[in-house]
Amino acid sequence: MNNLQVKAVLRSLLISYSFTAVLLVILAFLLYQFHLGEKQIGLAVDVIYVFTCLIGGFIAGKTVRQRRFLWGILAGSLYFLILLAVSFALQKGFASDTSAMIRVLAMCAGGGMIGGMIS
Repeated sequence: MNNLQVKAVLRSLLISYSFTAVLLVILAFLLYQFHLGEKQIGLAVDVIYVFTCLIGGFIAGKTVRQRRFLWGILAGSLYFLILLAVSFALQKGFASDTSAMIRVLAMCAGGGMIGGMIS
């Protein structure tokens, strides 16, 4: 990987996590105002994962311009790995089951791949 590719992936991750922060604040406000249920919150968090990884994959693919879907998958997978590492550090272990982690990895990598493909 050359310097441009590394910068593209890091930039896409930074933008993805920035969008995640903004969307989670909006979700918290909606939770406070409308007393949303657990299923609605879970669905909203899943949509946020896919949407932000799609944006990250789009940015990575647009910047690198070669094999865009692979750079999108990489951006989405790194997004998941950082999310997993932070979750592991805060909870002092894995709280969720393996199938849930695989589902979130598939959503993040898939969202990134689609973003890279449409870039």
